[in-house]
Amino acid sequence: MALRLFNTLSGTVEEFRPMVDGKVRMYACGPTVYDYGHIGNFRTFVAVDILRRYLQQIGHKVQHVMNITDVDDKIIRNSALAGVPVPQYTAKYQKAFLEDAATLHIEEPRIVRATEHITQMAQAIAKLKDQGFAYRVDDGSYYFRIARFPSYGKLSKKDFGGMEDGARVDVDEYEKDNARDFALWKSPKAGEAFWESPIGRGRPGWHIECSVMSMQELGESFDLHAGGEDLIFPHHENEIAQSEALTGKPFVRFWFHPRFLLVEGEKMAKSAGNFFTVRELVLKGHRPSSIRYLLATAPYRHQFNFTFDGLQSAAASVERLRNFQLRLRTKFAPGSNPTMQTLAEETCRRLSESLDDDLNTAQAQAAIFDMVRTANAAIDAGNLNQSDVEPLLAALHRFDEIFSVLEDDDAVRMKQIRDWAQQEGRKDEISRELVDLLRSSELSDDEIEQRIQSMAAAREARDFSASDAIRAELTAKGILVEQSKEGIHWRRK
Repeated sequence: MALRLFNTLSGTVEEFRPMVDGKVRMYACGPTVYDYGHIGNFRTFVAVDILRRYLQQIGHKVQHVMNITDVDDKIIRNSALAGVPVPQYTAKYQKAFLEDAATLHIEEPRIVRATEHITQMAQAIAKLKDQGFAYRVDDGSYYFRIARFPSYGKLSKKDFGGMEDGARVDVDEYEKDNARDFALWKSPKAGEAFWESPIGRGRPGWHIECSVMSMQELGESFDLHAGGEDLIFPHHENEIAQSEALTGKPFVRFWFHPRFLLVEGEKMAKSAGNFFTVRELVLKGHRPSSIRYLLATAPYRHQFNFTFDGLQSAAASVERLRNFQLRLRTKFAPGSNPTMQTLAEETCRRLSESLDDDLNTAQAQAAIFDMVRTANAAIDAGNLNQSDVEPLLAALHRFDEIFSVLEDDDAVRMKQIRDWAQQEGRKDEISRELVDLLRSSELSDDEIEQRIQSMAAAREARDFSASDAIRAELTAKGILVEQSKEGIHWRRK
């Protein structure tokens, strides 16, 4: 079975085939760095990361480019209010975004920044004017003439037949049905930041930024363009119009748009008090691995409801997977069990079929937990042998190549965010839960193992007071110790 993806352009699920076999050229709209990224943003970024990881897993070489919008209306406004230059204002949020992406194990693509391509954008605008697709107005701004592009609306499936020729819109983001000539270049108002360019002083409109940067990096036509569903119109619709007007060629073959999320059943908004950044969730004591896992639980085209109960369930799921991995690393009797071998093979098949089916992450998670449940039962019954371990671990690794939650680096990432909060004067946001979790990370795994061995030796010598003292020390540091017929096991809270 081949990978099938929903293509927003065609409105159907299609088999994904790159223009060049084995090589995928993919552009993803990144953040506009005027504030810290929220979980709605990161739902999209995690979905794009899963797509990239799966394309790589099935054998493609992926050339993945993502922009950082470091100049737009909000940035110009906010930097002016803060009284700092645009580069200084955006540097803080660029750094935070890249740190948050790494915290969620999002593989870093090639990053391109709008302010590094101002000249190329101005040149593209000049070419559009020469071709009759753009015009200059008295203040020095340039606009794209939508009436010259008859297929406008083909991505969003909107009918713009009655639009008024020559009506203009100046803001980058506007109402979903407001089809007007949009700004390609904005002349500066008094006190606004601007750049010198071949077409005069000013700054590019948001839409031309992505067209120019994506084609410069990936060519005039490329395989896949990703971004949140809110970008379908006007941003991506405008990208298509300007790009295809410039080149006369199809711009992008596949368009990939993850849906919004809700928070506790409501639209996320600061005014509603349900607006959360990744950093805020970590400061509340939630592990980055739990956040990533939860954001991947619903397939990307489904409406996803982010809840704190769901976050707790995600934490339990990640812990179960990690404990299963640890359990497989214990000693088992020689030999193999054909049932376990078949289980591992079937799980790999189910993982592939699920992800081939328009990245059905929910089915993939179900497949791995079916394996975990069956294998754990076999371990409990003494029916799993040493030769069964490698294929089961291989299936688990195949799952984690996509979901990336098995590596337990949560404490390191959480310490970084705690340190940031302290430096930013936000100590009051550091929760007791986070403090307790970080306390449990004070001991390394090797140090914990040494204490567990000492505890086992004390029990063997029937020195139960010494054994209990070690257990109490570990408990105080957030380490849970459990005993079973297989021996003493531990896990961090």
